[in-house]
Amino acid sequence: MQVPVKNILGEVVKEIAVRDDLFGVPMNEAVVHQALVRQLANSRQGTADTKIRAEVSGGGRKPRPQKGSGHSRQGSIRSPLWKGGGVTFGPHPRSYAQRMPKKMRRLALRCLLSSKVSEGQLVVVENLNLDGIKTKGIQKVLEALGVHSSVLVVTKDTDQNVVRSAQNLAWVKTILARLLNVADLLKYNNLVVTEDAVRRVEEIWGQTQQPSLERGG
Repeated sequence: MQVPVKNILGEVVKEIAVRDDLFGVPMNEAVVHQALVRQLANSRQGTADTKIRAEVSGGGRKPRPQKGSGHSRQGSIRSPLWKGGGVTFGPHPRSYAQRMPKKMRRLALRCLLSSKVSEGQLVVVENLNLDGIKTKGIQKVLEALGVHSSVLVVTKDTDQNVVRSAQNLAWVKTILARLLNVADLLKYNNLVVTEDAVRRVEEIWGQTQQPSLERGG
């Protein structure tokens, strides 16, 4: 598959070949959904905690007589029926982590990268060499590239000029190629990737070709 490469002025300077097994995969919504649920679940801390009646202070004696008071029978102020008592079926520390086969996780990422290409939301840029740390600088580059909505900017290595120039723009997020993930690809409409980052993505998530074993003799 051939994709155009633009410079920071928005001009097409050349075309490069990208791997079909990474940028030409049919969408599998079930796998993408499962990968997203897994990622969001794994990001939960799971530290919420409430006290059961055994952990609440007080309640050493019966709060009122069993009979004669005209009120309901109560054995302890630790009861969930009382204000300040224990919590019934409240949350306790737990792990929300979910497991998912590696092949499925990789497939979900390839499906989303292919979707960006098919929907015309992928822009490959030759480089993002900015003169300095200026928000207007990255804005002008994105406008020249035809990006007018939320965008995920992917670079191979950390570029402080790009990162710090974009940090004041709520609709722009910068990320390293090796940290690409399902949630970000779904959250941001456009994907701007530097040429060297494309090669890094292919290196990490492209399907590896298994060497054929010839039977001897």
